[in-house]
Amino acid sequence: MPIAPMQKINICAKKKDRKKLLEFLQIMGVVEITDIAENDDHFKKIDTSRSMEIFAENAKIAADASRILSKYIHDKTKVTSLTGRKAISTQDYYAFVDGAEEIMRIGYAIIKAEEDTLKYKNKIVNLKVEKQALKPWENLDISMRLTGTKCTRAFIGTLAGDYEQDKVIGRIKELSPEVENFAVSVISKSMDTTYIFAICKIEDAETLENAIKKLGFAYPAKSTKKLPIEKMNQIDEKIKSLEAKIAELEKQIKSYVGANNALKFLCDYYSIRSEKYNMISKLLHTKHTFILTGFIPENNAENLKILLEEEFDLAVEVSSAENEVSPIFLKNTAFASPVEPVLESYSLPGKGEVDPTPVMAVFYYILFGLMLSDAAYGLIMTFGCSVLLMKFKNMESGIKKFLRMFLYCGISTTFWGVMFGSYFGDAVEVISEVFLKYKITIPAVWFVPLREPIRMLTYSFGLGVVHLFSGLFLKLVQLFKAKKYKDILYDVISWYLLVGGGIVYLLTVPMMTNLLALNFILPSIVAHIALLAISLGIILIILTAGRDSKNAFKRLLKGFYGLYGVTGYISDIFSYSRLLALGLATGVIAQVFNKMGAMAGSGPVGIMVFIFVFAVGHTMNIGINLLGAYVHTNRLQFVEFFSKFYEGGGKKFSPFSIKTKYYKIKEELGNE
Repeated sequence: MPIAPMQKINICAKKKDRKKLLEFLQIMGVVEITDIAENDDHFKKIDTSRSMEIFAENAKIAADASRILSKYIHDKTKVTSLTGRKAISTQDYYAFVDGAEEIMRIGYAIIKAEEDTLKYKNKIVNLKVEKQALKPWENLDISMRLTGTKCTRAFIGTLAGDYEQDKVIGRIKELSPEVENFAVSVISKSMDTTYIFAICKIEDAETLENAIKKLGFAYPAKSTKKLPIEKMNQIDEKIKSLEAKIAELEKQIKSYVGANNALKFLCDYYSIRSEKYNMISKLLHTKHTFILTGFIPENNAENLKILLEEEFDLAVEVSSAENEVSPIFLKNTAFASPVEPVLESYSLPGKGEVDPTPVMAVFYYILFGLMLSDAAYGLIMTFGCSVLLMKFKNMESGIKKFLRMFLYCGISTTFWGVMFGSYFGDAVEVISEVFLKYKITIPAVWFVPLREPIRMLTYSFGLGVVHLFSGLFLKLVQLFKAKKYKDILYDVISWYLLVGGGIVYLLTVPMMTNLLALNFILPSIVAHIALLAISLGIILIILTAGRDSKNAFKRLLKGFYGLYGVTGYISDIFSYSRLLALGLATGVIAQVFNKMGAMAGSGPVGIMVFIFVFAVGHTMNIGINLLGAYVHTNRLQFVEFFSKFYEGGGKKFSPFSIKTKYYKIKEELGNE
């Protein structure tokens, strides 16, 4: 069955076995542990938040240490969704655990070395800034902090602007003619700054200072008692010393390269322990025992019970979860399971609902293929997904399902492309006619939608009706399982009669068959039968749509309102016109790029232009329309199909398992 039946599991065990038992269940990964509310003075919960914080911090330290190591080495074991996590046995797992303390010590050492390295690099940056500030003063042969002598006053600083020495002296004399005994020396210049040393008699200091301030004088932001050149040499020595320390620290970090995999494991290990202590907070404890309750798939229950009773001294009870709101675990075939993530993005089945995935998968692949409908694009998708699936055997289940879904969508796209005669649009005709001077055509197996759009629209509507009626049939199945036989008549058969009868009746009207480009018309006797079906459907809906109301008048009003729902069916059927729209868009855009590429002619330049336009154009076309097909296929499932029977609201089965980033531990009993 697509939805795996669940059973309730209750375990009562000794407290001394708690750690080992939880580790056992975590590795098995088949039990979802539920939170039990305290309802007795003898059974208490344990607050594990502090332990979880410690484990989370340890996991972060290990992850940071591994990240630091990865900067110094070429890590070929990088984990991605495609490469997947490395699988290790339980024996290897416990071997890693035994060395956890030593690995943690290495992690601390790596982080400390990295922190020191960063600290020294920051010091080097500051020293270089300081040296750069002293650079203009390197020719100054006195201390920058000299302010004068007993009889003189010295000024060391900068002027705003580019001045020669004579010009500085001239400007000072202009601004303060009374200052006679002074000297100015230009130490260096930049584009908009002049670095000067000025000296005068102490009695003229104030006047000189006022004069140079008018020229934008400012004291240096950084000064030194030593000669600037000596200070700069000293800075160079400090930088060399720090660089040597950094090299030594980097050498130390590189010496731990062999511990990188162990650090990754340690990150996973503490994440596992944090999850385990999260589960402990959900258990009820006495002084010597604890109680665990949860859900388990029925096919795993008996096997797990046997293993637990063999391994531990405990009591295990497995019972039916029929009356419980149990989590949902989907078990579909390889053909249907790739669209499970699409269903999950909407909502999992609620209690009593069927899993629509098998039916949904068939229509999903058909609808997607019709929207893209180009054999060449389909082959590219099929080949690309196949190569990735074969190359990366260990990829994560999520990306594997995603690629398998697009593999089937690619096969469907190829099929419909062949049926409609589209291979990169009309590329075969254009290439043969322009470059071979002989037109080659690959005929459509069925018909060409670009030439017969009304015919394509008719088939789109027909497929839409089948899709919607399939949704109604699933509602019938749900009601039958719930033994609501009257509701089948009221909520399903009535709509089959009304909508189905209406469609059949339209096929007896010549104007409608001509409009839909159909080459047949149903006989008048069929029209009478269709009208009878429509009438029965209308009567059933009016009389039963408001059956929940006790008031007869309200029931009648709700019945007419329920009949108004037929407009929803009409709009839903028209929604399938997007199959025509997207299919035509793919073909038309492809043809436009083919024509654009061929405009340069058949010469060498024309060939190069065609190849460039062809590659760029069709890459854009497949990218845009692949996204469009994905979005609109989802929409037809979520809005049109699901609205006929599906409510959702189910909670995904989330077993207590090993959730890791770098490694995975698998057991035969596990769900993966």
